[in-house]
Amino acid sequence: MKKYLLTALLALTSLAAAQATTPAPTLPATPAPAAAPATTAPAMPATDPTTVVATVGGTDYTMADFDRSFRMAVARSANSQGMPYSSDMESSFNQFKPQFLTTFSRQQATLQLAKKAGFKSDDAAIDTQLNTDQGQFPSKEEFDTALQGSGFADEADYRQSLQEQQIVAAYLKSIQTRFKFSDSLVAGFYSLNKASFTRKAEACVKHILVPTEAEAQQIVKDLAAGGDFAKLAAAQSKDPGSAVQGGDLGCLAPGDTVPEFDKASFEGPLNQVQLVKSQFGYHVLVVTKRTDAGTAPLSEVDSQIRDQLAGEAAQKYLDAQVNRLKVTTYADRLPAAPAPTDDAAPTDAAPTTTPTAP
Repeated sequence: MKKYLLTALLALTSLAAAQATTPAPTLPATPAPAAAPATTAPAMPATDPTTVVATVGGTDYTMADFDRSFRMAVARSANSQGMPYSSDMESSFNQFKPQFLTTFSRQQATLQLAKKAGFKSDDAAIDTQLNTDQGQFPSKEEFDTALQGSGFADEADYRQSLQEQQIVAAYLKSIQTRFKFSDSLVAGFYSLNKASFTRKAEACVKHILVPTEAEAQQIVKDLAAGGDFAKLAAAQSKDPGSAVQGGDLGCLAPGDTVPEFDKASFEGPLNQVQLVKSQFGYHVLVVTKRTDAGTAPLSEVDSQIRDQLAGEAAQKYLDAQVNRLKVTTYADRLPAAPAPTDDAAPTDAAPTTTPTAP
């Protein structure tokens, strides 16, 4: 349990940096810049959902607002470890609420800045995302259960999260695209950081797994006659994980698979159909790309370096914009953590106010 709580704390306090979209049931949280060091304050219980726990740029945020964000953060942490969210587990995380309050306030500051800059959600795109996510489940009831297991109260709650994420993501992208870097600067960065661009050997592979050689031979014939690999994989492959991806296994490192498959992946011909037998059955596979181990050339990582530099510059810009907003947090109004065993803390702590830029 201790390891789980520690992992959860790291996940909660770093959540503001997350920007990836994850489909249901592990659904996305609103991204924001990295949280500043948390300010601790004595805690006392507050059950009124209208209690103000933070004021950001003149806007008050209530306990209900904070609880929603915290619930989704706890759920995201649990989901990342293969567990669904439940209300019972949330009380175990009360001790982390003061730290997360800082993250929450910065999330709201970023969302305010995005809206002030004119960014809005695309309702049509949100509808498409919802329909896609719901389509992954046999029924609406199972979709709703998955939403709850991901920390969302209902579909409306999930929609709001998607809208907020979309607005902030567009805003962050607009900031990042402002920064351009010369070829010489990128080359200099590459030269100074070559050790960061070493890579392992990889083979990108797709396959169709069937139990008998006769079935495999028929698939080979179908492909030779112009059959669609992805459709054949979806219809016939006994590997459920890759079948839904058109047989795509992604890129593998040496030793990731059984020896027979490994040999075909790293020694077989590129972009040609191979037939391999393993302990799992017969694999009809195609190696679509192969990369040697070593240092990636500048031409291969140029865009990666530019994205990294732009991301760092954008983060500094965003931090400066957030710091211009007056942010006041009231950690003393959060639910109480376990009572200390020694000196009792006062219950009337003053609010914490972040300094504002001139």
